[in-house]
Amino acid sequence: MVEIAIAFITGVISPVTILLLKRKLTKKEKPDMVTEAIIVGELITNKIEEIREENKADRVWVTQFHNGGHFYPTGKSIAKFSIIYETVNTGVPSIQTNFQNIPVNLFSKSLNRLISTNIIEISDYKDETISTYGLRYIAEESGCKSSYLFAIKSIDDKFIGVMGIDYTKRKTKLDDEVVNNIMIKASSLGGVLMSHLKE
Repeated sequence: MVEIAIAFITGVISPVTILLLKRKLTKKEKPDMVTEAIIVGELITNKIEEIREENKADRVWVTQFHNGGHFYPTGKSIAKFSIIYETVNTGVPSIQTNFQNIPVNLFSKSLNRLISTNIIEISDYKDETISTYGLRYIAEESGCKSSYLFAIKSIDDKFIGVMGIDYTKRKTKLDDEVVNNIMIKASSLGGVLMSHLKE
């Protein structure tokens, strides 16, 4: 009797179970948009928290460009951006709610700089010899002493967002090696964001 049970299990149940599992795993279902957004959100949040901790920053945020409505009477889309992801150190205020649906033309100087050079380095907002690309008043409002902004681009070089690193407690000058390392991480964020946006 035991031999028959073993033969039944190994000869019938196991192959059927494997077949059902294969069908389940290879079945193409429409991806769950909410679950996917949560998974991508956690991935990006973990990455920017890692960047914040590694660089002893006070705040790291990511903006994405989006369509924010249409111009009248042409119907042309209004390009806007919003801070979608943010991580802050203890005691550091969030800026995410202040930067939702912002027309890109309000920051054309800094965004043009990012398009052409991929980076803006502001080690000291009070140093008049350093160009701040129109960001000084934002820094004053958010209590920022130093900022580093990195363009997030797709593989085909489309500008899809910005990653910002802020220092609010002290002025901070990052060396070239650190900046290059962060730039690589910003590029990897571009890949993650694009793979999510394409689906």
